[in-house]
Amino acid sequence: MRIPKATYRIQFTPQFGFDDARAIASYLADLGISDLYASPIFKARTGSTHGYDVVDASQLNPQLGTRENFQALVAEVQSLGLGWLQDIVPNHMAYSSENLYLMDVLEHGPDSSYTDYFDLCWNSPFANSQERILAPLLGDFYGEALEKGDIQLQYEQNGLTVNYYSLKLPLRLESYTKFISYNLGKLTRTLGRNHPDFIKLLGILYILKSVPSEVTGKQRQDQIAFIKGLIWELYNNNEHIHDFIEENLKTFNGESGNSESFNLLDDLLNDQFYRLAFWKVGAEEMNYRRFFTVNELISVKVEELRVFNNTHSLIHELVEAGVFTGLRIDHIDGLYHPTQYLERLQEKMGDVYITVEKILELTEYLPDWHIQGTSGYDFLNYVNGVFCQTKNQAAFDKIYHSFIGARVDYASLVREKKRLIIEKNLAGDVDNLANLLKNISSKYRYANDFTLNGLKRAIAEVITLFPIYRTYITPDGISDTDKTCIQTVINTAKKQVPLLQYEMKFLEKVLLLEFDDSLTQTEREQWIYFVLRMQQYTGPLMAKGVEDTTLYVYNRLISLNEVGGNPSHFGITIDQFHHFNQQHQTKWPHTMNATATHDTKRGEDVRARLNVLSEIPQEWEQQVNNWSELNQAHRGLVDRNDEYFLYQTLVGAFPFAEHEQAAFVQRVQEYLIKSIREAKVHTAWLRPDNEYEEACTSFIQKVLDPNISKQFLETFRPFQQKIAEYGIYNSLSQTLLKIAAPGVPDFYQGTELWELSLVDPDNRRPVDFESRRGYLSSIQEQIKTDILSLIQELLTNKTDGRIKLFLTYQTLKARNQHLSLFQDGEYKPIPVHGTQANHIIAFARQQGEKIAIAIAPRFLTTLVPPGQPPIGEVWQDTHLQLPAKTWYNPLTQQTLTTDNLPISQALSHFPVALLISE
Repeated sequence: MRIPKATYRIQFTPQFGFDDARAIASYLADLGISDLYASPIFKARTGSTHGYDVVDASQLNPQLGTRENFQALVAEVQSLGLGWLQDIVPNHMAYSSENLYLMDVLEHGPDSSYTDYFDLCWNSPFANSQERILAPLLGDFYGEALEKGDIQLQYEQNGLTVNYYSLKLPLRLESYTKFISYNLGKLTRTLGRNHPDFIKLLGILYILKSVPSEVTGKQRQDQIAFIKGLIWELYNNNEHIHDFIEENLKTFNGESGNSESFNLLDDLLNDQFYRLAFWKVGAEEMNYRRFFTVNELISVKVEELRVFNNTHSLIHELVEAGVFTGLRIDHIDGLYHPTQYLERLQEKMGDVYITVEKILELTEYLPDWHIQGTSGYDFLNYVNGVFCQTKNQAAFDKIYHSFIGARVDYASLVREKKRLIIEKNLAGDVDNLANLLKNISSKYRYANDFTLNGLKRAIAEVITLFPIYRTYITPDGISDTDKTCIQTVINTAKKQVPLLQYEMKFLEKVLLLEFDDSLTQTEREQWIYFVLRMQQYTGPLMAKGVEDTTLYVYNRLISLNEVGGNPSHFGITIDQFHHFNQQHQTKWPHTMNATATHDTKRGEDVRARLNVLSEIPQEWEQQVNNWSELNQAHRGLVDRNDEYFLYQTLVGAFPFAEHEQAAFVQRVQEYLIKSIREAKVHTAWLRPDNEYEEACTSFIQKVLDPNISKQFLETFRPFQQKIAEYGIYNSLSQTLLKIAAPGVPDFYQGTELWELSLVDPDNRRPVDFESRRGYLSSIQEQIKTDILSLIQELLTNKTDGRIKLFLTYQTLKARNQHLSLFQDGEYKPIPVHGTQANHIIAFARQQGEKIAIAIAPRFLTTLVPPGQPPIGEVWQDTHLQLPAKTWYNPLTQQTLTTDNLPISQALSHFPVALLISE
């Protein structure tokens, strides 16, 4: 197995394809990266900027380049000795006309060869009906869209389709009979009954009505293709038939203002295997599983072996060819049976590096899967939290509650927002679970009297109270950890809804797989199916209720509002950080360490800045109240919570470079609209409030306009610049810790310079790799001549980000030179002694006699004044007790010989230190 030394995440888009990646591969190798970490590169919906809306996983995405472009990139990557970590998407595909597998299902219904591909109500082994598949993709009510003429019937070589803007859905074969039979008498009079082409058309109608229902699969598809070919031939070769079809299209498509004229099309649509509907319908009447609550992403039944093999065929081919040397599994918690999936994956792919996108709560552990670890959100939240001053929690509670004029309890808010998501977005999914449970209870004497409504309320309460993304109960049983989790949740739920005691007791019995001996094998399988199904919905509820709602409402300190984070914990202690790293070294030494991803709520350096605020509550309170007073005339409808959120955003994301500040206004406006819609307080994606949204964008425009808000900007900019400077040192410390800690350091594209992006799509803006390449080349040359002069120059001009690039390059070089030490070395916390001990994070990586020591400062606002770097004598008597060795610092190329290391000596030239024993 190839273990990456360091990964670099590339976001492929139609604007950044295979050739663009090939152009930067040598730069990544020079930087010290060992493995290209690629966003999904499989065929996706046209125009996709992220690749997660896959339409065919067995093909490369043609929007990224040709197969030849891909092979050229592979050749370049391999010539440089780089590996390739590939992000794959086993859980879902795009609900799109370009998804030919899904289109086949919508056209042929149960006779489709691909019915088992998708997680449809049809595929439930205990389904009672075969209702039409919901297609909740309309931007308006169905009747409105129909009578406005937005839904149109079209005919082309592949047959009849119903079109709604870019959406194009096929019609089932039986619909052709209705269409061709309409007004056929007119064609009879025009051509005559004995015309050969008319006779052919009658023959087609006869075939259409006579296709045997028992003919399925490839044979049926061949017959349908033959019929479509005959119709297309007649359409092109006979002008009368051509005109007949065109006139029918016009008639079926109705006449705007005449509702009766749309009856034919309405009747035709009611005859399909799918039901076109307003997108909001998906919240309450869902009969397919989605990715989270996204109607346009339909889930795949990857647990079916045929589906698994087909969707992983190209991946397997590229692993076998040595192109992919590692796999990152997207949204592992969405799968029906994650453990089984990972076992199959390893069996098919062999001994390949595998990590999973898995959100772990603060004290939660990764299941004992035979993988290398996670994609790094757990590390991100620990390393971020250690820069938050925990002792100021009460002060920040007071500031926040005073500013917004209300007290907010985080745990209560989470429950409230989860209930909101169930009511507004997941009601249909919970209904489906309740129906499954009702079928189970009706066969169980002690649960026969439970109502559907009671069971639904019980399920809703339990998944609302779930403290983690999901459990991993399998047909083989339940772990002690999962058992304890379920029992704790059920006990809490019984207290919350005492009237549902019996329903809760029954639900607990089912979830714990406590089968009675009287249950048949089928009934046992039904219990297991329900449990595995229910596990698939606690994750989406956590993601939408917490990450995409609560974290946009609870704004005490938004640097802590991160994917996988829990902002009710005001920071992480050094002991917790050390314990976390020790656990990683013992159990997951090759997991990924991320500080930014394509999904993070804000850039890593935005968080590094905002954490500075945790050190200065009194000054922050004074500033933010002053700003609010100065901007009161511009605030309008904007509520205090959103205003508080905005000020933190401005402090955290305000650009260093003046030329970026003009675009910054629009970026923040777009970001705030997304944020307040996610918050679902004054506006929402389901019900946008234009007036409130316009008030927010207007507020931003005014407060950042120097002609309107001169006084505000004169007070804001000096404070913001001070925070930004301290944030630089936080960022350098964070970078060192990421590279030196147990795990594989991962770099999101562009983060080797300052990363001040906001949530996607802001963090998918183009990266200027040419400037980075030029910076790195210059740094490499200057290191050879006079490294200390270079460091001084970087510190003087630190706002351009080269100092972060320098640190990244030098630390990765040292890591690669001493790879075994950093990959396998024991993790040992180092006690810090002296006056400023709380301002230093220090640990060792040790392998035999070989030792590396990382020294990273924090909480600098009380240590150095603005403008002064945290180096030299500011550290006073602070020191480390070390073994008597000669130590080499690759960051500064200095050598130290000591067993009592003063921090002032270790940090005499640079704000962080890495010492390696000689």
